[in-house]
Amino acid sequence: MSATGSLIGIGVGPGDPDLITVKGLRVLLAAPVLAYPAPETGESLARAIVAPHLEGAAKTEIPLRMPMVAARFPAREVYDRAARVIGGHLDAGRDVACLCEGDPFFYGSFSFLFQRMVDRYPVRVIPGVSSLTACAAAAGAPLATRNDVLSVVPATLGEAELRARLEAVEAAAIIKVGRHLPKVRAALGSLGLIAGAQYVERATMERERRMPLAELDSAEAPYFSMILVHRRGFAWN
Repeated sequence: MSATGSLIGIGVGPGDPDLITVKGLRVLLAAPVLAYPAPETGESLARAIVAPHLEGAAKTEIPLRMPMVAARFPAREVYDRAARVIGGHLDAGRDVACLCEGDPFFYGSFSFLFQRMVDRYPVRVIPGVSSLTACAAAAGAPLATRNDVLSVVPATLGEAELRARLEAVEAAAIIKVGRHLPKVRAALGSLGLIAGAQYVERATMERERRMPLAELDSAEAPYFSMILVHRRGFAWN
C-alpha cells in the first residue's frame, strides 16, 4: 500500500507576500496541490498573498468557497466536502498545502480542516506572522512587556461582556472590529482607555492605515482592523 500524502497548513502572513516564512514558501512551492479559503464569489485573499510566488507554477487548486459572514461561519458542509476532496489527493499520495491568512492556529480557518483530518492523515502546521504582531509593528506599539498579561478580545462579544473583559486588562488586542467599532469605542471611552488606544487596519497591505483611535473619524472599520490598548498608554511606560 502506497504512503498517503501529508496535509500542511501554511500561515501566509497578514497580507505582505514577503512575510511568508522561508519554510512556508519552500513547502508551498513543493506541494502539487493547493487548497485555500475563498468567498462564495471573488478572489481568495490567502491565494492573492502568495500569488507573486506562484507565477508559472503548475498546481491542482482547491478553492474552499464559503460564506464569509459570522452567522454562517464556519460553514460545516464546506469543510466536510473539502475534507473529502483533500482526502482523495492524500490517499493518492499527493501532499496538499492549505493556505491560511495570518497564522493557522490564531483564529485561523485551517483549525476546522485540521479537526477533520488529523486523526486520519499526517497533518503539519507551519506557523505564520499573525495579524496581532503585524498590527503592533505597524502601530509602533509593543503589545506587552515585563509581567503584562495580554488579552485578545473579539469585538463581536456582546456590549456588556466586551466592557467587562476590557475593564481589568493590562494590555489588549481587540480583533474583528469592523461594524462593531462604535460599541468598542463606547466601551473604551467609558473605561478611560481611548487616549492610549491605537487603531490599525489592513496591516502590511497596500491600503494600510494606522493612527491613535482618538483621531479616527470613521463610524465603521473594515474586517481587517484591530485596536491595541495598554493600561499604561504604551507598554514601555
